[in-house]
Order: sequence, then C-alpha cells, then structure tokens
Amino acid sequence: MERIVEFFQHISPLTRALLLAGGLVFFWMIESIIPLFTFQYRRFKHAGLNLFFTATTIVINFVFAFAITLTADWANRQHFGLLHLVNLPLWLFILLGLMILDLISAYWIHYIQHQVKWMWKFHLVHHTDTWVDTTTANRHHPGESVFRAAFTLLAVFVSGSPAWLVLLYQTLSAALSQFNHANIRFPKWLDTAIGWIIVSPDMHKVHHHYTQPLTDSNYGNIFSIWDRLFGTYIKVPDARDLKYGIDTHMKEEEHNNMSNLLQIPFQDYRAPIGSKFSDPKPQTEN
Repeated sequence: MERIVEFFQHISPLTRALLLAGGLVFFWMIESIIPLFTFQYRRFKHAGLNLFFTATTIVINFVFAFAITLTADWANRQHFGLLHLVNLPLWLFILLGLMILDLISAYWIHYIQHQVKWMWKFHLVHHTDTWVDTTTANRHHPGESVFRAAFTLLAVFVSGSPAWLVLLYQTLSAALSQFNHANIRFPKWLDTAIGWIIVSPDMHKVHHHYTQPLTDSNYGNIFSIWDRLFGTYIKVPDARDLKYGIDTHMKEEEHNNMSNLLQIPFQDYRAPIGSKFSDPKPQTEN
C-alpha cells in the first residue's frame, strides 16, 4: 500500500496521460477481438469525435486541479473530512476514500443530471452515442465536465482525501469507465461476478439503452454497490438486446456531428419517451 501512495504522490502529468491513452488503446484492441456488437460505422471518425470531448474534459480538469489540490492539502493539514474522524489503517483509508469519491463525484452527479432538466441537456451528449465503445467513456459536453469537476471538488472537501488519493481515484475512474463502456463480450458468469464488485460492461450498457426506464438506471462508475443500495440497478437478460442512443437524437447528422453536439444543451428541449420532464410537444425520432 505504501508503494501505491508513493507512486501517486510523485506521478507526473506525462505518466497520467500515458495511462489514459494506454487504457484506450488496450480496450480498443480488445474490442476488435471479442466485440459485443459488430457496428457498421466509421470507427476512426467516431473515435476522433469522442476524443475531442476527451480533450476538453482534460482541459477542464486541469483548470479545476489547482482548487482540488488546495482543498486536499487544506483538509489534510486541518484533519478535516470523513476520513479523518477516526484513525484508519492505510488499506481501509484508501478503500473508504475511493468509495466516497466515487459516490459523490461519479454516482451522485450522474444521478442528478438525470433528474434536473437543464443539466440533462448537457449530459444528453453522452447518451446520443449510438455506437458505444471505449471512446464513449469521455464523451462529455464541456458543460458536463464542469459539473463533474465541481462535484469532485465537493467530494474532496467532504472526504478530506489527500491529493495522492484523488489522483489514484481519477486514474481508476478513467480506466474503469473505459472498461465498462468498451464494446466487449464477456461470458455471462464472468460479467455477473465482476458486477458484484465493480461496474461491469453489461451492467453499464443497460444505462445506454435508447429508451427509459433503462436509461435512468445503473449510474455507477467504479463500485456497483451504489446502484444496488439506492435502488437504481436494473439487469437485463442479454445485453445484445439493447439498442444504444437516445430516442430524441437517433439521426446520424445529429449524434455524429461535432457542431450539433456542442449546441444540443442550447437547443429546444425534446422529451424522451416516458420522460419525467414535462413537455407539451415531445419529439422523437426513429
């Protein structure tokens, strides 16, 4: 455990970038070998579009990094936050810290974006992808990236996590998001076993089904316990029966166009079928 702490205390930006890129390349290769779906799409164009949003997310996270680091350093000097209420062994300190960070900066903000109409319009960009693969992991509108970074800051404040633990969390979060978005096929028993601890590919793919209520389920990123605990977990018999996207934006000129994706939060709202948000004239596209 001490080696993990030391590694993330001294990790360089270059090493972090290489880990992010390495994860994408690894899962990209695995998708070619054991795909869940055989998509008929221009794979490199699709990846380029999603990598643009990955780049904007990196820039926004860099801007917030200063505030997050200051908050982490202050909390540890003052022994402020949930992790400092009692003296914990290092392994438990790390585990609980990761769980708190995951709950607030991944599960909660994700759930909230599905409940608040104006936030949903930003998150909608992530759901418009009809070819979900590992590059979809960071397909977030810059506005949504701000929400997520702000909740990471909140999570650091509440937990009192040190900076090295935040870096460990962000690295695991990125890697597991790439994993659970990847277009890979696991034996059912293996995916189920994985899903009892962390979010498995089949578990998260349910969230990307194009209609509700499946869209409003399985919000977790690292730990699968949150969806089970808060009643947002849904299991489907076979992930191959899923259809990706969101029913309001199924036309390729909308979900595969950079300019349109950036404008979606500012366009007239379209209510998905079964939406909780009132809309006198819901629009759908098939």
